[in-house]
Amino acid sequence: MSSSRVFVTGANGFVGSAVMRRLLSDGRLTAVGGVRDLTRCLYPCEYVVFDLGVGISVAALKGVDTVVHAAARVHVMDDRGADNLNSFRASNVDGTVRLALSAAQAGVKRFVFISSIKVNGEGTLPGKPYTSFDLPAPVDAYGLSKFEAEDALRELGVRTGMEIVIIRPPLVYGPGVKANFLSMLRWVDRGVPLPFGSIANRRSMVALDNLTDLIDHCIDHPNAPGNVFLVSDGEDLSTTQLLRRVAHSLSVRPRLIPVPQKILSMGLAALGKQALATRLCGSLQVDMHRTCDLLGWRPPVSVESALADVAKHYLETKKE
Repeated sequence: MSSSRVFVTGANGFVGSAVMRRLLSDGRLTAVGGVRDLTRCLYPCEYVVFDLGVGISVAALKGVDTVVHAAARVHVMDDRGADNLNSFRASNVDGTVRLALSAAQAGVKRFVFISSIKVNGEGTLPGKPYTSFDLPAPVDAYGLSKFEAEDALRELGVRTGMEIVIIRPPLVYGPGVKANFLSMLRWVDRGVPLPFGSIANRRSMVALDNLTDLIDHCIDHPNAPGNVFLVSDGEDLSTTQLLRRVAHSLSVRPRLIPVPQKILSMGLAALGKQALATRLCGSLQVDMHRTCDLLGWRPPVSVESALADVAKHYLETKKE
């Protein structure tokens, strides 16, 4: 008896490649990767050319049971407001709808959409974490495009009968992480003095292995369809605590200057770095009790273990 076929978009990306690796190592499912470039395929398995701007044929999805949609136009932090809503909509909304429509026409049973906590908003008050029942309040173009894609998928699911599952992760980190998390690794590793020694915020993150484990659960769990799942490591850290944990994983001494949080936040805002101030000084917590209860799921990897893997990969590759 053949195993279920899972089509993973963005199969060479940070999240998509990790999903592929998870499915291929598990062996109970057959993974098919959707990539823009066949010359960059990472694993010995079946691949299909897929581009959000072009879509995919119904024939290419025949025999697929589940689509995991991880490809997206990704958010880039820009305090000057350079994000273009139309560009995000073209990829994250229109591209998602085209893919989902082809999937439904091909007889795909379930569509797992990797959305973003930015659909909920940009920050939480103390003791008031985001839940999957909160009214969406996206702020930037990326968050709005993900919210609109979710709405479109729900409507398509009702119309076609295809099961829709939505996952909203916060910051995802793991070996090979880029952008701001990589910059943080470099700062700490080089011993750069950082004015982040007195920040008492709380932020949820999710390790790549924890996210892929949840995605794997959502592929065939009977309670997954029709639900929005928030996810995290289950341990929220302040910016100060995170930097100290990173330093410990890198076996270096953190050089954190205890600048008062209010002064730091005001200074960054005065420099036109309000978004950076929000991420460094503000809180963003998620409540994933419903995710755990409905799916019988718990994050299998601790923050300590996940950061150790990140540090190991960084140290092995930083000179390349």
